[in-house]
Amino acid sequence: MIKVENLRKTFGGFHAVDGASLEIEKGSITGLIGPNGAGKTTLFNVVAGVLGPTSGRVTMDGADITGLPPHDLFHKGLLRTFQIAHEFSSMSCRENLMMVPAGQSGETLWNTWFGRKRIANEERALRTKADEVLEFLTISHLADHKAGQVSGGQKKLLELGRTMMVDAKIVFLDEVGAGVNRTLLNTIGDAIIRLNQERGYTFVVIEHDMDFIGRLCDPVICMAEGKVLAEGTLDEIKANEQVIEAYLGTGLKNKKSTDAAALA
Repeated sequence: MIKVENLRKTFGGFHAVDGASLEIEKGSITGLIGPNGAGKTTLFNVVAGVLGPTSGRVTMDGADITGLPPHDLFHKGLLRTFQIAHEFSSMSCRENLMMVPAGQSGETLWNTWFGRKRIANEERALRTKADEVLEFLTISHLADHKAGQVSGGQKKLLELGRTMMVDAKIVFLDEVGAGVNRTLLNTIGDAIIRLNQERGYTFVVIEHDMDFIGRLCDPVICMAEGKVLAEGTLDEIKANEQVIEAYLGTGLKNKKSTDAAALA
């Protein structure tokens, strides 16, 4: 579904993404891991149109989407969430979901004067859909709560709910587990699996919680220093010496030598 070819993003002399190439298969839940500063979020930002690439190419279903802005990618079904949830804090959770679909009749001044019935019918349908999404995510009890007053994990669920209000094809989740307790993280994981299996969503997940990655993701891609270092199952990634070196600063051979010296 997504193909990234030799992507680069530089900030002055710093290469945040340095020639990364990868492919995301349709219908997969792909994990993207790597140490802090590996370029994961910058890669997300470039693919999702938040940042323009310095060079390289991104395609979606064979069509070139390199450098397209987020609103154009939104209409193509490519959405992303952020490490820190971006809710409309003074609006209710239900209202946060209802405002997502584009092209609503109430967005034009003419319709607010002469199309009130149409607006009312649309809002009724959106309210019903929003309530169905909240029920799916097991947070229907928060429908009328202000989004800014719910917990961090509930905000992450609400962000996931936004993707359900439109015809999302692929969703990029950036550290969905950050600041989320284990119970809510399991709930988020359950929702991702259901959306993948029941509705055909494709996901790409940045996460540092390896238990969460292991439960959801296959394949797993590891980045380091702006490049793709390895790809495979989580077990294969965890056994890869280059990955161990990227995380710990020492490879298996050095580690074995150190352990042997310590034992002696």
